[in-house]
Amino acid sequence: MFLLDRLSLYTNQCSPVDMKNKVIILISFLLLNLPAVLYAGNIDVKQSVWNGHVRYDFTFDGSHATIVCPDSVISGKPWIWRPAFLGAFPSVDKALLKKGFHVVFYDMTHRYGSPQAVEQGRKFYDYLLSAWHFSPKVTLEGFSRGGYYALNWAIANPDKVACLYLDNPVCDMFSWPGEKSKLWNDFLKEWGMTSVDKDNFKGNPLDNLAPLASQQVPVIAVCGDSDRVVPFRDNMKLIRDRYQQLGAPVELIIKPGADHHPHSLENPEPVVDFICRNQPDYQEKQYLNERGTLKNSFIRFEKERKGRVAFLGGSITEMRGWRELTKDYLRRRFPFTEFEFIDAGISSTGTTPHSYRFEQDVLRHGDIDLLFVEAAVNDHVNYFCAIDQVRGMEGIVRHALLANPSTDIVMLHFIHTLFLEMYPKGRVPDVILNHERVANYYLIPSVHLAHEVSNRIAAGEFDWEQFGGIHPAEPGHKIYAASLAHLLDKMWSRVSVSDAVEAHSVPEPPLDVNSYYNASFADISQVKLSKGWEHIASWKPDNGAHTRKGFVNVPMLYSNTINSTFSFSFKGRAVGLFCVCGPFSGTLEYSVDNAPYKKLDTYTEWSKNLYIPWAYVLEAELDPEREHKLTVRISKEKNKNSKGHECVIRNILINQ
Repeated sequence: MFLLDRLSLYTNQCSPVDMKNKVIILISFLLLNLPAVLYAGNIDVKQSVWNGHVRYDFTFDGSHATIVCPDSVISGKPWIWRPAFLGAFPSVDKALLKKGFHVVFYDMTHRYGSPQAVEQGRKFYDYLLSAWHFSPKVTLEGFSRGGYYALNWAIANPDKVACLYLDNPVCDMFSWPGEKSKLWNDFLKEWGMTSVDKDNFKGNPLDNLAPLASQQVPVIAVCGDSDRVVPFRDNMKLIRDRYQQLGAPVELIIKPGADHHPHSLENPEPVVDFICRNQPDYQEKQYLNERGTLKNSFIRFEKERKGRVAFLGGSITEMRGWRELTKDYLRRRFPFTEFEFIDAGISSTGTTPHSYRFEQDVLRHGDIDLLFVEAAVNDHVNYFCAIDQVRGMEGIVRHALLANPSTDIVMLHFIHTLFLEMYPKGRVPDVILNHERVANYYLIPSVHLAHEVSNRIAAGEFDWEQFGGIHPAEPGHKIYAASLAHLLDKMWSRVSVSDAVEAHSVPEPPLDVNSYYNASFADISQVKLSKGWEHIASWKPDNGAHTRKGFVNVPMLYSNTINSTFSFSFKGRAVGLFCVCGPFSGTLEYSVDNAPYKKLDTYTEWSKNLYIPWAYVLEAELDPEREHKLTVRISKEKNKNSKGHECVIRNILINQ
């Protein structure tokens, strides 16, 4: 009966409502899952529509409140609270509604973040948790003076905040409204003061960030660098620098030449993604291994304002996705840093080719400050054995640290279809265990994205097709980038700006003495060719097959003549060939130091219509102190699916 008595509060009160209509409305009410307490007592509720969503307006404790409901509520019932300027520049709010957030407005516009206003906001927060069962971690959204309130509320209640989105925020009352403004007296009255000087006023969020930083509450801000109303350098710039110095995560999007208006962004996606990835329910499903330290990269980026970051991986790294999102994240975390990004993703390659091309594709650019490496998918599907998976990954990590002991490294494990059936059974793919063996030995942090995606699919958040498969769609790449950003935020939170760069220890002995940590390319021009082999200055196929970038229109060794040979003298532990294997690829016979010839079929399961890059390590455990000789010849045998006997070699592989 209570519910029926209150139905008139959300129907047209100018018209009588009969019992039949009341029952219909009651059913609608229950389906909407609206809290009964909203309609209790003398609360006058007005229902309307805001941008296609149900909106409720009412008064709470003397101030106007608005709640806008999403069509579908996601797990955890996340919500965003704007304390000023409802409906102004609402692109973020509209996007979050579509993602299942509630949008809340509680009008504190003219309250100047005063202690009594903050306390009133806490009561409103308590009401929303008890009546609406919202997440206990709110996202605060502060535009202009609303930013002042949002910051002060968060500082007073840091354990109740998921993250903050600030937009040209007021952070210092002496900057805005300023003592000469007619609003100054309103500020003094709200704070219960008749006068105040800057040295004695302790209410500015600029001076009180420690409680917020202690909870590691993430902050993102959008600011015009030419704001004449709330100058960036006197407000958010100071917040950003001080918050960063306290070890807390803060991202900044600077709009060059922009004034105070317009607020927000034409494309709110960076802010929306930031808010979504910083919700506690979302982060609970991430799998982060926080080993060692990443302080060197933080110090380099923040203090020296220079940074060289390398992305080493296969096609998931080469494609546009997590790599570009991570670059954007780094630019927001360190907006005043000059970055050089090295894109070293090559489709179809795993740790073995990574380790041999590491010198040419990464290290030749100079000292690396931060290296991201992934290879679980290709090491698995390309049938590299456990020994090779360790030798390849250790080769990369150890080579990087020997070249520059200050290099920070992060390892990532992406998802493959074959991994999906393993995790529900409690299994971890062997390839990931092998890579983790290296990460554990060298204290390299890692992000177990395969586990995360598998669990999210099992929980029904999305399916494999919606994720995008092995090569993720945009939402899938956002999942990858979100977990990586969370790892970086957490590990950088332990670093002080005053810390010094320290060399990472390189443990002895290596996990495997034959790991590829002294690997590189040898000059193919030094190969001694017999009749039938040739150096081609700029090779490309003439049969219409596809190629990979970097493996076409480049120098190659080439032969399609049976029994044609070449030889190469070298010194080192290992020798191999970096080939492109296409529809005409044949079988090779090779010998090291006049040993009996071994056969190598270079036609792969992907060679039918593609010249796929493939690294073959022919011998890996040679005496590194003596000279060796490799001899290769074209066999008369071939794979039954191959159309010929050709061999196309881009590089000779040598591990010293």
